Amino acid sequence: MSKVRRLVLDVLKPHQPTMLTLADKLGDIEGIQGVDIALFEIDNKVENIKITLEGDDIDYQEVQEVIQDSGGSIHSIDKVSTGKELIEEAETPQDAGARWMR
Repeated sequence: MSKVRRLVLDVLKPHQPTMLTLADKLGDIEGIQGVDIALFEIDNKVENIKITLEGDDIDYQEVQEVIQDSGGSIHSIDKVSTGKELIEEAETPQDAGARWMR
C-alpha cells in the first residue's frame, strides 16, 4: 500500500478540546509534519472543521483514534494524496465552467 502524504478530512467535534489542542495532538503523530484546521460552521454544541494533514507516512487509524478520543467524528475523507511526492490537483475546463456558474 502506498504511503499517505496528504489527507483532508471533514470532522464534527465538540467545542472542547479546542482546535489548537487537537492540532497539537495530531501533530504529535509520527509521520505527520504539518496540520491545518479550518472552522466551517459552529453552533451551540459542535464545530464543523476541515483538517488537512501532510507528512511522509500518515497513519489514518492513528488519526481517527486521536479525533475520536477528542470527542470528534470523521464525516468524510475529502482528499487523499499518495506517492513519492505531492502533486496539486490539475485544473480542467470543467473546473473553469463550474467557477463561472457560481
